[in-house]
Amino acid sequence: MTAAKNQLDATYRARALPLGSARYFSHMFAAESRKAALLGLFALCAEWQALAEPGTEPAVADLKLGWWGEEVERLSMGTAVHPISRYLAALPGSTPAALQPLQATLRATILEAGGVPLERRSELEAHAHALHGIPLEIVAALAGAEAPREAIRSLACAEYLFRSLQDYRRAARQGKMVFAVEELLAAGIENTALTADTAPPALANYLAGLREQALSRFAAAADELPRRACAAERHVLILAALGRAQLLRLEGASPKHALLRDMLSAWRTARRAARSIGD
Repeated sequence: MTAAKNQLDATYRARALPLGSARYFSHMFAAESRKAALLGLFALCAEWQALAEPGTEPAVADLKLGWWGEEVERLSMGTAVHPISRYLAALPGSTPAALQPLQATLRATILEAGGVPLERRSELEAHAHALHGIPLEIVAALAGAEAPREAIRSLACAEYLFRSLQDYRRAARQGKMVFAVEELLAAGIENTALTADTAPPALANYLAGLREQALSRFAAAADELPRRACAAERHVLILAALGRAQLLRLEGASPKHALLRDMLSAWRTARRAARSIGD
């Protein structure tokens, strides 16, 4: 399939790049050499993440994730059937071996769907990397480049913490636990605290600590990206910049013209990166 004919359906594109999201702007201002792969990997992750959402019927999630397990096997053998899989397989530089790491991303998604992805804090880095980091590493690999692993690992950890801070209450009300169980037990945080409309003191302190960790890792993602890679991998910088901005306003009212602010931030980040050595 030629690059011109390798298109992704509008429905999948909309799920991959929700209007105004960090992913939307990271793709908009990404290097041309990364755009097609970003779209495909974002689309695949959006399909999988929807199955791990708290509101998804567990039986439906199990059935569909089981099918995706078979599809990832087919993808690794070059015989995929899903439109997103076929789109990925047709990308320039794509090989079954290059896409094989997606098996780890799917395993992490299955843990998410199960409701308790983390027993211990020590599991956070690997789990976050599988969910959010591996797809970005594949984007670089498909372009024939070495992935900026340290920056991507920091970004993946920050994204996991940010999403946990956004979704923990809704998840807990559905019987799911997004935080490390051992940390909650050590802090004396009960399930009732996680479902309360207002976080009690112990939980509020815990959440504040996670927020600071996430902010630190978003900043680290930008600092750890090698200068020579900034132009080509500027989508990483944009995801980090917008993730940090959105986390900072998580607890308060969204500022006026937040969407425009995010777009300008993404554009400025991309412009600075494009001036760096690379691409």
